[in-house]
Amino acid sequence: MQYILAILRLPYIGFVLGRAGVLGHLGRLAPLPAWQKSLFKFVNFLIAGRNSKKNAGEALCIALQRLGPVFIKFGQALSTRADLLGPDIARGLVSLQDSLPAFSSRLAKQMIEKETGKRIDQIFVFFDEVPIAAASVAQVHKAQLIDGRDVAVKVLRPHIHKKMATDIALFGALARIIEFLAPRVRRLRLVVAVEQFKQLSEIELDMRMEAAAGRKLRENLAEDHGIHIPWVEQSLTSENILVSEWITGLRIDDVDGLKAAGHNIDKVTEQAATSFFNQVFRDGYFHADMHPGNIFITSDGTLVPIDFGIMGNLQSEDRFFLGSLLLALLERDYDKVALLHLNAGMLPETTSLALFAQNLRALVDPIMDKPIGEIELSAALGQILQISSRFDIFVQPQFNLLQKTMVMAEGVARSLNPQANMWHLAKPLASEWIQAQTGFTLKIQQILTDIEHTLRILPKFLAEYEHTQKEKQNQLRPRKINFISNLGWLIAGIAITIAFIQF
Repeated sequence: MQYILAILRLPYIGFVLGRAGVLGHLGRLAPLPAWQKSLFKFVNFLIAGRNSKKNAGEALCIALQRLGPVFIKFGQALSTRADLLGPDIARGLVSLQDSLPAFSSRLAKQMIEKETGKRIDQIFVFFDEVPIAAASVAQVHKAQLIDGRDVAVKVLRPHIHKKMATDIALFGALARIIEFLAPRVRRLRLVVAVEQFKQLSEIELDMRMEAAAGRKLRENLAEDHGIHIPWVEQSLTSENILVSEWITGLRIDDVDGLKAAGHNIDKVTEQAATSFFNQVFRDGYFHADMHPGNIFITSDGTLVPIDFGIMGNLQSEDRFFLGSLLLALLERDYDKVALLHLNAGMLPETTSLALFAQNLRALVDPIMDKPIGEIELSAALGQILQISSRFDIFVQPQFNLLQKTMVMAEGVARSLNPQANMWHLAKPLASEWIQAQTGFTLKIQQILTDIEHTLRILPKFLAEYEHTQKEKQNQLRPRKINFISNLGWLIAGIAITIAFIQF
């Protein structure tokens, strides 16, 4: 049924994309078969409007905004896929404006009263009926609690769960249809990308999950100087409502306002870069929606991020790969960049590392040759992804969200301080962190973790083995117990030996 509905909606979606001029740009994408490229170009010639945009990212932004709120969110998610859309379109989507007309404050109040079981005047002394922000998923009102604390009240849009589920099902069906029609595209893992978007959306549509994300980030950064994570009023937070600390400050991109208030722009830039590095590399848990409207600077210079609906997670091995990649790119060591991709399993074993490194040098060097303030590491990563089809790079979904976040972070840093480069500011931190990851203590900890894991799964393995042996002939039973015991010690010994060999 999903496939039928997807096919039925394709003409309308295609018309909207065509009128905005998107199909003409899609016709130039490398991963698509030649016949699909020709079809897109022909349809674009027939229906593209006079006002269609020559800039691919801008054209797609306009089309997605016309298609509705869920398409806007999906467009923001697609901004992580430079390998699929190309660096220019992907970077254009990062600035996709998630802004819609506000829904009735009466509906917002009704939802609050339904969720809390209390009248508005029993909760708030003041509730501003005019929202301060209205996005595709929710809108935010300023209010004051009975106890006098100022708060931000985030309320989900009515029926947004149903709309999101319907359109995500459509995206999944379209991804499968595309992979069926164009097998070469399968390496881009479109179905996986839609599933990842679904998971992120489910989190974003549950205010309790956002509250939990905020608390975790607050705990991670509790000891960090110069950054503050807003508290959440748990007693008033539910699936559809989030009540959190109201933040008074200036947007991080309000450079004139920050200077007029006496803030040191260099210090703010360094503080933002350090915090981003700590979240990504030290903690592996980072704010993944870092546009300027989500970052404030208070009167005392404290950095305050808000809106924790989209968060990113990275495992330790992914962080080590990224940290090493960051240093290699900054040092323009493309042979090491190639080797890192091979060791991470992202390149086929048959790939010529020398040729891959040469391609990297040709595409990335012009970016790294720019003045320090103009270097965009996210653009360099985008170029790496752009040659993915040529070298059959296996796309790593866990890095998609980070790349989008890097684009945003670089944009914020550049608008704040055009002469600074956040990656050069973070380079000493990266070097220190990489050294710490290869230290003696960490090796011992990894060995102990491996041993603990082996001993934890060993009883289950032995139980399954014993169950299998019971089905054999009865005369084998006397020898079985000793054999199982010896087998267990043998496995444990092998695990310990392997761990120490790695060390």
